Amino acid sequence: MERFEDQDLSGAEFRECDLSRSRLIGVVMQDVVIDGLVTNLVVNGVEVTSYVEAELDRRHPVRLLMRSADPAELREAQRQLSDDWGSTVGRLRALPAGSEHQSVGGEWSAVQTLRHLVFVHDSWFRRCCLGSTRPFTGIGLAPAFVPDQEVLGIDPAASPALDEVVAVRDEQSAELNRWLADVTADDLAAVAPIPTGPGWPPYATGKSVGECLRVVLNENWAHHGFCVRDLEVLEGHGGSPVAAGRS
Repeated sequence: MERFEDQDLSGAEFRECDLSRSRLIGVVMQDVVIDGLVTNLVVNGVEVTSYVEAELDRRHPVRLLMRSADPAELREAQRQLSDDWGSTVGRLRALPAGSEHQSVGGEWSAVQTLRHLVFVHDSWFRRCCLGSTRPFTGIGLAPAFVPDQEVLGIDPAASPALDEVVAVRDEQSAELNRWLADVTADDLAAVAPIPTGPGWPPYATGKSVGECLRVVLNENWAHHGFCVRDLEVLEGHGGSPVAAGRS
């Protein structure tokens, strides 16, 4: 275990780091942003994760629908997420040309964020929920830690315009809507029909179809929040352009 003692880490950024079982004793934490998978977080003797989750649910009721096992509620979650993204893309189109490719605080640009959701659909929906073996969409954007991206079908040199990415996202959304229109509770509870052999994600084996679908919905919700956060900066009425968080 690495130990930091009497170190000045002010202004430090930890990105894609595993801080599980970390202990911060006698520290000063002011104006700190924590964004990621956080569970069992104890602050000054109080477990705060449940408070944070409850507040997120209060601010974003769609999260309750996303966690539901009821197909009708999942359809409503997808509808709300699609509407939110439609409004946000409209705001992007109103910005000066090139803003959709602009990074804020080192995060993904809006176009890169949308391209990542193309990848999420290909991996967690088509592969895990449908059992598809078709190549991934070339313009999809995977995190750097995903191996063999070209083997999956991803084009590392892709540089699509906003309209091209939105067209692909619209096609994927229509595909998901068609599937949700007929899916049953039994379908969602079934083991995900993930094809054998290499592919992404490698750790979804044994998950249910519903669990894989919720990854898709949660990624759409979370990354919409990241995009809106940075969009407000680009529009000129947000916070600091050095916005913390993850892409």
